[in-house]
Amino acid sequence: MQEFDDIYNKEITKKYHNHENKRLSKRKNRKRAMGAGRYFKLDVKNRFLMLLVYYRLYITYTLAGFLFDLDQSNVYRDIQKIEGLIRKCLPIPQKIYKLTKRLQTPEEVEQCFPAGFLAFIDSTEQQIPRPKNKRKRKAYYSGKKKSHTVKTQLVVNNRGFIIHKVDHKKGRRHDYDIYKKNHPLVPKDVVNVFDLGYLGVEKDYPEQPSSLPNRKKRHQDLSKDERYYNKDHSKRRIVIEHTICRLKKYRILSEVFRNNLRKYDKVSDIVAGLVNYRIINHYC
Repeated sequence: MQEFDDIYNKEITKKYHNHENKRLSKRKNRKRAMGAGRYFKLDVKNRFLMLLVYYRLYITYTLAGFLFDLDQSNVYRDIQKIEGLIRKCLPIPQKIYKLTKRLQTPEEVEQCFPAGFLAFIDSTEQQIPRPKNKRKRKAYYSGKKKSHTVKTQLVVNNRGFIIHKVDHKKGRRHDYDIYKKNHPLVPKDVVNVFDLGYLGVEKDYPEQPSSLPNRKKRHQDLSKDERYYNKDHSKRRIVIEHTICRLKKYRILSEVFRNNLRKYDKVSDIVAGLVNYRIINHYC
């Protein structure tokens, strides 16, 4: 409740009027004065609450309308009109990444990558409805999940704070292929920690320190030291799995994504910002 009140009182109330003026002034050839037309039945605070309930539970618009005494068409309108504002009020990865690219001194790097100068990189998948188009079905089909999916690559620090997030990609693409075409720029002092899905990154990017587990060769067992290293590597890398778990607690990012895919990146930005906000409050 305290975090909800902080976001609303410190961020939303200050930016709401400017956001509404920009939104309403985009329309060209306006015949009526700005602000004419239907008013929102719910105030800003309740619309923000409705968005959080919808993202967390991923209920239907019909049920959301019943809970907030709205028609289901108004539920879609209210959520859609406030998403852009909420995105501006949260520490989304795009804002954080702009700061990390300008880090220079070790003290500045320590603030973004505390406890060891480590960056953990991995991708997560989410199922989407089966596309009607044959080419899209082939492009979005993931052999790993045996379904049609979209992929999102994340970069987190040692505390699980999301530093960078790539826009969603088609599920057919390999994790390492996404990294090669969308690899984030982190300070050279920071070690990138991967799983075996990114095998070959040390050769392709020798200028950036990387850490991968040892791969078992055919007909040859790993040595005791290699098994110990892999175990220690997994203990360190579990932080990004915990962050993905935090994202998946919002069922809009864990169940089949029923909304239009053009909206996916905005939704994932807001959820990532909410996760970052909770982590900031936990360590501050």
